[in-house]
Amino acid sequence: MGTDFFLAPQRRHAVLTRLRHRGTVNVQELSDLLRISPSTVRRDLRELEEEGMLRRVHGGATVLDGAFEPDQPQRAATQWEEKGRIAEAALPLIRDHSTVLISGGTTTETLAARLGERRGLTVVTNALPIAQVLSATAAVDVIVLGGVLRHREQSLLGHLAERALAELQIDQLFTSSFGLDAETGLTGAHVDEAQTDRALLAAARDIVVLADESKLGRRGPVRLARLDQVSTLVTDAGAAHPVCAALTRQGSKVVAA
Repeated sequence: MGTDFFLAPQRRHAVLTRLRHRGTVNVQELSDLLRISPSTVRRDLRELEEEGMLRRVHGGATVLDGAFEPDQPQRAATQWEEKGRIAEAALPLIRDHSTVLISGGTTTETLAARLGERRGLTVVTNALPIAQVLSATAAVDVIVLGGVLRHREQSLLGHLAERALAELQIDQLFTSSFGLDAETGLTGAHVDEAQTDRALLAAARDIVVLADESKLGRRGPVRLARLDQVSTLVTDAGAAHPVCAALTRQGSKVVAA
C-alpha cells in the first residue's frame, strides 16, 4: 500500500477510538481508513492486545472489558467507598501553606472536597470539576489553568495550560491515572491528553498517585511517567501487590487506604 500516513501513536488512538464507539474493528476497514497496510494493522492490534487494550479475533478485534475509561460523569457514580478511603488517606500528605496541583479524576475530586480545613493552601488544576468543588471552599485559593476544553473529561488541555504551569512553583501533584504498572509506570488512556498530562507531572517535585487496586498493573496506550518518578502511591491494594512491592523496593512511599 506504500507509505504509512499515520504515526504509530496516531494509529493506536484511531483504533482505540473506533473500538470504543463500535465495540469491534475490522482489519481491512482500518487499512482503508488509515491508509496503511493490513500487515501494519495486524501488528498494531497484536501490540494493543499484549497491552490488554483489546482482544484479537479472526479478521479484526473486539473490545475488552475494563480496557477503556467511562466518561467522567459515569466514573463519578462508581466506587464511592474506595475513593473516599483513598482520599482520606491522602489528606495528611497535603501540607498547610503549600501549592498543590490536582489533576482531573473522580478520586482527586473526592480529595478536593476534603481540603476545607487546610490553611494557606493554593490549588492549581486543569480540571473544571476540581475547580467547581473548591469554589465552595473560601479558605483555598484556586488557580485554573487555561486551555482547550475537552468536553468528555471536563478538562483543559494544550499549550495555554502548559505555559501557565511554567509560571508556577508546585510543591506536590496529586493525580489518578488510567493505570500504574511496575514495568510501564504511569499510563493514560487518551493520546490527545498526553502532552498536557506530562507537563503536569513535570511541574511538581513530588508526585502522589491515588489509585484503587483495579488500576494497579493496568497499562494504557500512552506512557506518562516512569515508576521511579512516583514519590507516593495511595491505594487500597495490599503491600504484597507487585506494583506496591516495586515502589517500596525503589524507596517510594506506599500509603494504605
